[in-house]
Amino acid sequence: MNVYVNNKLHAVSEETTVTALLELIQPGVQKGVAVAVDNQVVPKAEWDQYRLQADCKITLIKAAQGG
Repeated sequence: MNVYVNNKLHAVSEETTVTALLELIQPGVQKGVAVAVDNQVVPKAEWDQYRLQADCKITLIKAAQGG
């Protein structure tokens, strides 16, 4: 199935969770990341169970340091 991550198309399996998607796109990087699916924030505690749907729109936001 296809999903959109920050407006880029990605092909993933039907059983893909938020955690699996992050490992696919950004291996080992889960700190300082916020995830929204179809404009709804998904709490980090739910990433392992949250299954993505076809054509959903995922927004990944990375925290930045500095001032």
